[in-house]
Amino acid sequence: MKGFGALAIGLLLALALPSPAARAADAAFERFIASLWPEAQAAGVSRATFDAETRGLEPDYKLPDLLLPGRPATGAPAQAEFVQVPADYVRESSIARLAAEGQKLMQKHRAALGEIEQRFGVPASVVLAIWGRETDYGRYRLPYDTLRVVATQAYVGRRKDQYRGEFIQALKLLGEGAVARKDFRASWAGATGLTQFLPSEYYKHGVDMDGDGKVDIWNSVPDALASAAQQLVNKGWQPGLRWAYEVKAPANADCTMGVPEVTRPIGEWLRAGFVPVRGQKLSAAEQAQPASLLQVEGIYGPAFLTTKNYFVIKEYNFSDLYVLFVGHLSDRIISPLPLATPWSASTQLRSSDVEAMQRHLTRIGLYKDKLDGKAGMQTRAALGAYQKSAGLKVDCWPSEAVLRSMSAAR
Repeated sequence: MKGFGALAIGLLLALALPSPAARAADAAFERFIASLWPEAQAAGVSRATFDAETRGLEPDYKLPDLLLPGRPATGAPAQAEFVQVPADYVRESSIARLAAEGQKLMQKHRAALGEIEQRFGVPASVVLAIWGRETDYGRYRLPYDTLRVVATQAYVGRRKDQYRGEFIQALKLLGEGAVARKDFRASWAGATGLTQFLPSEYYKHGVDMDGDGKVDIWNSVPDALASAAQQLVNKGWQPGLRWAYEVKAPANADCTMGVPEVTRPIGEWLRAGFVPVRGQKLSAAEQAQPASLLQVEGIYGPAFLTTKNYFVIKEYNFSDLYVLFVGHLSDRIISPLPLATPWSASTQLRSSDVEAMQRHLTRIGLYKDKLDGKAGMQTRAALGAYQKSAGLKVDCWPSEAVLRSMSAAR
């Protein structure tokens, strides 16, 4: 039994110790982090901060968007398996709940929001909607250690160069005492704070709105909301301009026009048969504004004429559904009216199927954007162009019928 006990202990020790490959990987990560010291020093990070914050730092290989041997090309086990349809993302119950809470917060932070509107020209409802979408008005605890996220993404992420800079900026934030490590929480992509800024964005757009001498986007609501407004302004926000107008599209509307490159004055869209859903009369100044067509479900569901401010919000998060959520929530904080046109019961395809469509569309010269398995503006327009050429119903939406047609054409 004594020999058996020794064997058992040996097995337990073997299981507890990292494998040689894991130890080698960790050593390589440590060397990579150490190699960043000159850049950190040049950015003003002290040696004491660098050593203290990187001591014991380990990569997190469970994060999405990594390039790892033996893993899918996306490196994203947490990526949604299916394409998320708008009704799931812009869920009415979520919008209604956040709008009700946003109305209360509008009153609670009336003074700060009034100052933000006056100083930046961004409506209070818009920055509240960003806060609501990003962190549920601060109720959602971000799950990751920011420094570990940006270090991992810099080491094996798909955007190494970008995150190398974010890692340096994160160290700088910690060294300057802008945030304590325990409060420095982030999403899987490294965005941190109540309104989700990358470390570099803190330095580009951060505002000390509460006047306490520091920018605190983690605990100060005025600072976080003013910083969000400043970011929108820096990206081109136009005061007094709506983000979009919901319209009813005419039966003969061409959904392949739903790309940013196709821009017309709103008045021209109206003369082409697009009608504001609630019959509102648009002023001459509004009709003169350039706008693009947005149909996030192809010919199904609501349609919108999107202004420049739509694309400014999209710079905050490059997703049509994100902008639609924020824009509609901002409207709902002001008015109880839901979208006039209901979402369609669109079928869900796997992300891999949509990516296969994108590859086919790329091969035949109809698509030139990234292969990401998402049915964004460019993908929808390219699908519509393919449907025209293949004699299919033109609805600009990824469907089993389109997938079968493409498979047969190979």
